[in-house]
Amino acid sequence: MSHSSLALLLYGAWSLTLLYGIAILRASITISGQRRPNNFAIWGEDISPFSYRLCRAHANCYESLPGFAAILLVAITSGHAQITDSLALWAVAARVCQSTVHLISTRPYPAIARFSMQCVQIAIQTVWVIALVRLAG
Repeated sequence: MSHSSLALLLYGAWSLTLLYGIAILRASITISGQRRPNNFAIWGEDISPFSYRLCRAHANCYESLPGFAAILLVAITSGHAQITDSLALWAVAARVCQSTVHLISTRPYPAIARFSMQCVQIAIQTVWVIALVRLAG
């Protein structure tokens, strides 16, 4: 499996991990009788600040996944995964770091760190797009 394929799989697995976190948190609250299963706010703000951050971290993942996946799939299916392979796992690591920092805190310095990790992902994807467009042109 190429690094690009592995990165796509890991990105999906990370998004799924965050979803499991939401499910476990809400199931435990429901099972303990604190809340009915159909009585949760979408963004989790009604449970705790952590629940809100968890829901937002998950949303950030699935909001960014289509672009990430599209670029990697173009590289993989066109036989040019060598363009994305070298940075693919770094992009996923930046995503995991971004989400983890989001889960820990939204204070100013962690927010700057989180934004920095987003910038790393954007920069990597921009490099990929430019390289792939050059090949197409």
